[in-house]
Amino acid sequence: MIAYVHSSVVLRIVLGQPDPLPEWPHVERAISSELLRVECLRTIDRLRIRAGLDDQTVAERRGALLETIEAIDVVALDAGILGRAAEPFPTLVRTLDALHLASALAIREEIPSLVFLTHDVTLGLAAAAIGFDVRGVMPG
Repeated sequence: MIAYVHSSVVLRIVLGQPDPLPEWPHVERAISSELLRVECLRTIDRLRIRAGLDDQTVAERRGALLETIEAIDVVALDAGILGRAAEPFPTLVRTLDALHLASALAIREEIPSLVFLTHDVTLGLAAAAIGFDVRGVMPG
């Protein structure tokens, strides 16, 4: 399976949260936006502050995150992706999610069988509405 990977999937794995995506071990090629690194590192930092993660845990989670990201092909936010993200989508889409969707759409032009992986219900619904096979959530 070749898949676009949303931050929620990586975070659930790296943070050891319940119900990680069962398809994850079957992903042959993972692709994501360069947003992935920023969103995931910001989440770990937020948890450090809000949940009081100790230095050891922060170091372990950051290390696991960076190792995971190394195995993911990252797509730059170029002018085409930024332009598409600014256009309408069939469902409600937040700004960062629009950037993820626009990135996935650009990739799908080259890889029509691209699967969209997310645990975010709103994003999953939007991805399904533009024709993606979505895994990780049950839209609707």
